[in-house]
Parts: sequence; structure tokens; C-alpha cells
Amino acid sequence: MKNFTRRAALIGAGGAAGWVMSSLIRAQLPVYEGTRRIVVPAGDKILNDASGLSATPINKHLRLSSSANDNLIDAIRREITEAKSENRPLNVGAARHSMGGQAIPRDGTAITFDNTEVELDSTALAYRAHAGARWSDVIAALDPAGFSPKVMQSNNDFGLAATYSVNAHGWPVPFGPMGSTVRSLRMILPSGDLVTCSKTENADLFNLAMGGYGLIGVIIDMEIEMVKNTRLSPSFKVMATSEFAAAFKKAVEDPSVTMAYGRLNVERETFFEKALLVTYRETDDQSDLPVAPSSGWMAHAASRLYRAQLGNETFKSFRWWNETSVGPALGGGDVTRNSLINEPVVTLDDRNPDRTDILHEHFVGFDAFDAFVGACQEVIPASYQEFLNVTLRYVAQDDQSVLSFAPEPRIAAVMSFSQELTQRAEADMTRMTQELIDRVVEVGGAYYLPYRPHARLEQLSDAYANVGQFVRAKREVDPDLVLRNNLWDQYLGRL
Repeated sequence: MKNFTRRAALIGAGGAAGWVMSSLIRAQLPVYEGTRRIVVPAGDKILNDASGLSATPINKHLRLSSSANDNLIDAIRREITEAKSENRPLNVGAARHSMGGQAIPRDGTAITFDNTEVELDSTALAYRAHAGARWSDVIAALDPAGFSPKVMQSNNDFGLAATYSVNAHGWPVPFGPMGSTVRSLRMILPSGDLVTCSKTENADLFNLAMGGYGLIGVIIDMEIEMVKNTRLSPSFKVMATSEFAAAFKKAVEDPSVTMAYGRLNVERETFFEKALLVTYRETDDQSDLPVAPSSGWMAHAASRLYRAQLGNETFKSFRWWNETSVGPALGGGDVTRNSLINEPVVTLDDRNPDRTDILHEHFVGFDAFDAFVGACQEVIPASYQEFLNVTLRYVAQDDQSVLSFAPEPRIAAVMSFSQELTQRAEADMTRMTQELIDRVVEVGGAYYLPYRPHARLEQLSDAYANVGQFVRAKREVDPDLVLRNNLWDQYLGRL
């Protein structure tokens, strides 16, 4: 039986055409006269993130590979003590795929964990892992034993504690963010105390750290729930966007659906008028599951087609046709749960020195989805930005995280833009982002905090009702404010 990665399933026969044409399409991109290119500093004392626009001076950057034992605990305590004595911030990161320095301490101590340890407990349907382990490490450990992460992002590059710290979510339904699947964790507080946290033990700290961006404590290891890896069969349904919210709600409430997402068309003339709903159900045959593959040539071909959309409306239409017609016909075969999520985000990396990929994510209730689409149709095409993709996901209600972005069941819209590295493009992205956030907040929604710091301060307060509670608790736990990052410096510390 053939197995396809999720990107291969959506590219079909169009991949080769995208690969051949992408260099030609790039030549058609407009060149704006009189624009000033953004100069990004670099060096040993500069740390950046996935945006390429968050170059931040640091004092030092440490990579710690120790197991989550006394050696790591002592090392973290020493660094916290030193940072306090020198009045410098400290922050721990992994992939640093945030886009506004949310894992970078300005002029401080940046720590990156480099440890892949994962230990399974098949009886308890859980695994304990080092905070710095990546999801690729987790899948590599779980897949041979027939298990899968209960919730993770749709890519495998990111660290476990980092995912918890931004409370990320993914395609599995009917679950909430990843934090809801964490049973317990061990964390070193700014005081140096080592605490165990869970829903029942030190629950206040547990809920603050969940989506707390590393501002509450330094997580060293975690116990996380897992589920059986299964063989899945996809279904594809194209519809008018006005029908999507109801169809998506019905799908995620169907107990036979275990993975689901949606897409919208991105051509400017008919922007967001058509929707694709993709659902996965378990097959009858669950024997002899294949090993979850890593990215192959089809995934890279899909990247070429993805990039061929830049500046070319014809290719945007072609990609939509490919995703809704050719891809399902040729690549709609069975997949495993793990194969769907065992893809690195770097597969789609453009590596164009003149552009950068920028993500938005907005969360709205099902009843507000049509209003959200209308706002996007008015705001996004009127900008100078190249819009490449939107993926729609489900997020169950989250009553745990203090900085919850889903106080009700919501649709999450993950948007991808290709932005020029110019001052004009950055100013235009800022204007568009603020306008879109205003519209999202008007319909009771929220925006995601790991991305570019373009929101106004009051927009954060409007989108997150409990932000004041979070800031007060942070100051109590960390009176010296040793755990800091750009999110704190630019936003939370000003409240």
C-alpha cells in the first residue's frame, strides 16, 4: 500500500510543473523603486528567530545537553543566580520559530536545550520527555511502539516545552491546545525552587506556564499523553466558504473523525470565496502500520508549487485546482497519523534573501467565522502583501491557560504571507495586522502572540481578558523579572 505525506497528498501531478516554473515565476515579482531594504545585523552576540527580523543583542548563548537531572538543575540555578546578580534577563528557547523575539532575552542569557530523551509508558498512555526534545524525537520514539502524540503542531521541528509555552495546537480533533495533554511537568522557578506542576499540584503555576512564554519558570521535563497511531483515510469536500463553519463543526463533532483541517482559495479576484474541508477517519485495517516517513521529493516539489504563487494569480488558481481536484484524485490514499505530522516546517523554506515568511493566526468562534472572512476579504487584498495560504483548524475550549486564546470552541486561521524585506513592506504589514486585529476583536476573537509584534498594546488587552491577572502573578513569582523576552519588554511589562 502506498503512503503519502500530507503535502504529497495535496500536490498530485502539479508538483513537477511547480518545480520547473518557480524560477520563472519569481522573475515576474514586482520590484518596488525607492524602497529601503531592511538591514539585519548578525554576529555571535546577536540572536534572531524565524522572521529574520528579530535580531536582538544578547550577553551569551548556552546550549545545554544534560539530562533532566541534578546537573541540569544546578546549571539552570547557576545561570538564574548570575543573571540576577548582573541584572540581566534569561530565557530558554528551542527552535525559536516565534517571529518577534518571544524566546530571546535582550542583552541577557539565552539558553537552548539540546537533548532528545523520550521515555514511553505504554500502560499509562504517556511519555516523559526532556523539555528540549523536538517533536521529531517524540515521533521517532513513539512510532515504532505504535503510538502518536495526542496533540502537536502540524510540523515536527519544535521543542516540547516551547509548544507548551505558546500552548500551540494542531490538526487532531476534538482536542484543545497541546497544554491540555500535559499531565505534569517539573519547572525551576526564578527563586531556584524546583516544583512539580499539574492540574492538581501547583495548578496555579501550571496554568500560568501553559501559554506563558517561558516567563514563569524554566521547564526541564514533562509527562505528556499519547494515543495509538492509526491508519487513516482522507475525505475531501469543496464548498462555498459560507458553508464551511457549519460543515467543520459537524466534522469535529463526528466521533469517527480524528484529524481535520480546512483551506480557502487565495486568488485576489475571488479571495476566500471557496473552501476545502479535509477529514481523516480510521480505516478498518489497522495491521502492519508503516514507519512514518520523513520528507521526500514530493514534499519538496510541493514547496516549489507553493512558492510559484508569488506574484502570480494564475499559479494561485492552479494550486487551488491542484489541491481540490488533482491532489485528492492521485494522492488521496491512506496515511498514518504520524506520517501526517512528521514534516519539518523547513520544507517550505524559501531561502530568498529578499523576502521572509510571516505568519498570522486568528481565533474566532464558529458563529463569527463569516464575519471574520468578510474582514479578511476587505483588509488583506488591499495590502501590498503576498498572501500564500490559510489553514483552518479546530481548537476546543481551553479553561486552563490564563492566557487562553480559546475561551470557547474556535476556528483557528493560520495565515502565511511572503513579505519583502523593505521598510515599506514592514510598515504595510504593521498597518494591515493592526486593522485585522481590530476586526477580529470586534467579533469576539483573539490573535496569537508568537508572531510579529505589530499589535498595539491595547489590542493585546482587548484580545486576552486575563492578561492583567497573568502580569500580576508573574511579578509575584518573579519579583526580580529575571525571566524576560520581547513579549514582556514590549507588551506585558508595560501593563
